[in-house]
Amino acid sequence: MRIALVGATGLVGRKMLEVLNESNLKISEIIPAASENSKGKIIHFQGNDYVVCTIPEAIAAKPDAALFSAGGSVSLEWAPKFAEAGIPVIDNSSAWRMHEDIKLVVPEINANLLTAKDKIIANPNCSTIQLVMVLNPLHKKYGLKRVIVSTYQSITGTGAKAVAQFEAERNGTTPEMIYKYTIDKNCIPQCDVFAEDGYTKEELKIVNETRKILGIPNLLVTATAVRVPVVGGHSESVNLEFENEFDLEDVRNLLSNTKGVVLQDNPASFSYPMPLLAHDKDEVFVGRIRRDFSHPKSLNLWVVSDNLRKGAATNAVQILEYLNAAAIVAD
Repeated sequence: MRIALVGATGLVGRKMLEVLNESNLKISEIIPAASENSKGKIIHFQGNDYVVCTIPEAIAAKPDAALFSAGGSVSLEWAPKFAEAGIPVIDNSSAWRMHEDIKLVVPEINANLLTAKDKIIANPNCSTIQLVMVLNPLHKKYGLKRVIVSTYQSITGTGAKAVAQFEAERNGTTPEMIYKYTIDKNCIPQCDVFAEDGYTKEELKIVNETRKILGIPNLLVTATAVRVPVVGGHSESVNLEFENEFDLEDVRNLLSNTKGVVLQDNPASFSYPMPLLAHDKDEVFVGRIRRDFSHPKSLNLWVVSDNLRKGAATNAVQILEYLNAAAIVAD
């Protein structure tokens, strides 16, 4: 396969290269593309050096597929041009996620919906991916009624400049302020910009994308997203209300047998998910499973995943692997 990578020099783009290298895909060439400012830079992949080109040059190279991680405005402008050239695009931005005709895909849940007609495929928000990985099997068995989630999101979700701000603060040097406030030794209750209703765009992404992926348009979902000084991944405190009764041991068995989910739930041995342990791993980790005594048919969970891997790069590459296995790319 010949793969174009749009946004190859960014934090997620570099992580995509890492995940592609670890995948079972037979890749003969990477076509790294970025803005004019990055043209000419060198990308290393599987022992070879590739020169970063412009996006039009990447289309002209006629790759078999394209991975996008260059921001919403770039995706809105260029993804349709790749699609018009017959090149499937897997887009990591928010540009296409809620478009009526675009599939929003977590492979373990709904990759079976993809066909050769899907030339633009949306990769969900990082916080949404890890959440629905846990919600999906529980919904199938007990029927979800309401979801309340509070996120504790890594600075890596904002990009390399946010990491640089954090490191400068920790080193005692003057940072370029990507956040409005200091992030070191702090929690900032704002991920993305505020909408008129007081929710941030990140919180609304969790609400709307969860409904779309699970196919429950009227699901009651509410979210509070918080940025924390963590590098390894995102954490989520989740409260669920079900339509039906549940047994805690059945919940644990169900989650432990869900592909892509790892159960870490033994308080006696202090076993529970943490971003420190999830860093550089592809799985979604779940623990602190306990009944909510304040409300009937309700459950508390703690969910952790590396936001740059399963929350972005890994999920996109898994979609590509599905397209390849189903011969949709070749089509």
